[in-house]
Amino acid sequence: MIDILLVDDHPSVMEGTKVLLEQEGDMKVFFAQTPANALELAVNQHFDVILVDLHMPEMNGIDLAKKALSKSPNITILIYTGFEFNKHFNLMIEAGISGFVLKTANKEQLVTAIRCAMRGEAILPVTLMKQLRRVNIALQNEIEALAITDKEQQILNQIAIGKSNKEIAEDLIMSQRSLEYSLTTLFQKLNVKSRFEAAMKAKQMNLITDLDLPPISK
Repeated sequence: MIDILLVDDHPSVMEGTKVLLEQEGDMKVFFAQTPANALELAVNQHFDVILVDLHMPEMNGIDLAKKALSKSPNITILIYTGFEFNKHFNLMIEAGISGFVLKTANKEQLVTAIRCAMRGEAILPVTLMKQLRRVNIALQNEIEALAITDKEQQILNQIAIGKSNKEIAEDLIMSQRSLEYSLTTLFQKLNVKSRFEAAMKAKQMNLITDLDLPPISK
């Protein structure tokens, strides 16, 4: 039996979802109407999948997922929402959520999403995939327009790991004056005013991929 915890503050949504899922025969749905109740159940009872509403009065679904995963890291959590969630995509991924299911999904889509999530697969609506693709294309066009040189890329990499101008000049075998000129050109291309801003902008554009940048002198 697949045990599912549905966390939502709308009774009609919970009852409707329960009916759809339990028609499968191998799925059992449990309810939690508040984040506090959900956390208590998640810690004290095993669930194969937790469906969490994104917008709730006491705590949003992302924060709830973070708390639940901090207590039980192996929980599979899906955001279950009827609202716009594209702008929350990065926060959801960073929280450890397995994917997103729209409340407008039909029975087959909902059941498939749950079974796929249990197999460790990420669940993303096609509408979100299309939007992410458009964003990635726009970002790639912006990167190409910058025309970052190999030397400038090396400088960005050195900035990202916190090296000083003197250290960068020594490592790249160039004079400090040449480095300062390259930095000025680089700052103009990125439309920033400091090493710190350059590193942050480069990270946002995936020009550097360090997950946790060390402190960078401004």
